[in-house]
Amino acid sequence: MPPTATTITTATASLVDLEVETVRTDAIQSFLKQETIFVELGTADGLAGRGYSYTIGTGGRAVLSMLRETLLPAVIGLDSRAVERVWRAAFDSSRATTVGPITSLALAALDTALWDLRCLRDAQPLWLAAGGFRDTVPLYDTEGGWLHLGTDELVENALRAKAQGWSGVKLKVGRPSAREDAERVGAVRDAVGPGMAVMVDANQSLTLASARARTALLEPFDLTWYEEPMPAEDVTAHAELVRSTSVPIAVGESIYSVGQFKEYLQRGAAGIVQTDVARIGGITPWLKVAHLAEAYNVTVCPHFLMELHVSLTAAIPNGGFVEHIPQLGAITTSSLRIVDGHAVVPDEPGLGIAWDLDAIEDRRVA
Repeated sequence: MPPTATTITTATASLVDLEVETVRTDAIQSFLKQETIFVELGTADGLAGRGYSYTIGTGGRAVLSMLRETLLPAVIGLDSRAVERVWRAAFDSSRATTVGPITSLALAALDTALWDLRCLRDAQPLWLAAGGFRDTVPLYDTEGGWLHLGTDELVENALRAKAQGWSGVKLKVGRPSAREDAERVGAVRDAVGPGMAVMVDANQSLTLASARARTALLEPFDLTWYEEPMPAEDVTAHAELVRSTSVPIAVGESIYSVGQFKEYLQRGAAGIVQTDVARIGGITPWLKVAHLAEAYNVTVCPHFLMELHVSLTAAIPNGGFVEHIPQLGAITTSSLRIVDGHAVVPDEPGLGIAWDLDAIEDRRVA
């Protein structure tokens, strides 16, 4: 096909380091920094789209190398409007390393740039271009629930979130004693009362036996979900846990392919899907997981990246909560508009993120 105005003519990638906006710890790790991988795609008519993905401290240069050496050269000369074709060309160029985190994170930076281009060209905001089901989504707070915080701090933070109109709070679990986890969660539930959603997250730290024991202790607190109790690759263990508890089990932030989500859903191993647009490989596969989950009558409550996930969750009929963790403040000139604990979707054409290009350049490391 001969080149047209919409042909991709330039493709560049860069790496920017962002310090965490607050101390973040869970049962297996700390959030060291956000390695932010940017991709910019330009077309023959001069239009440009910017996309990104991230790590929480390691691997960013490997993602950058994958983009520069393999994925970006594969999409030069393709029509930017043909999103599926471009995504597949990039995916096929990296067959030796798919499916896996490094490639998926690289694909996501490219794909979000592609969607930014698409939305800019069509003069549409992302939430509308991706489906346009609603224009607000409920938020829950994670920043007040990290594992290193004491019980009094957890309670204070939860009460503050409630007073501000937030719909829910999430607490990290995985203390050495299961009863300590239960006491911490119970104190928050007693403080906020029955009307607020309370979620817990074990960050893949438990065995099936310990997950069952902790779930039994946590069941009385009316949890909205129990997140990542065990390693994400163990679908069988999650399916067994689902059968032994009334608490909805949530997975997805550590899953890197549509196929693994299919296995979870087919086996009834997840009650909540938490697809992360960066870790699944971009908006294109994110929407496939969302529609697959809809077919199984399962709600999507994505992980992190609220600036993108607000629009995507609003786009689909089975969208639920969005996780509120601010992390782009240093390199953007806008922030989410929040009304009564709900985020209002950005209505500007493109991804809806107003980048501060000077601040990005100041923090660029590669």
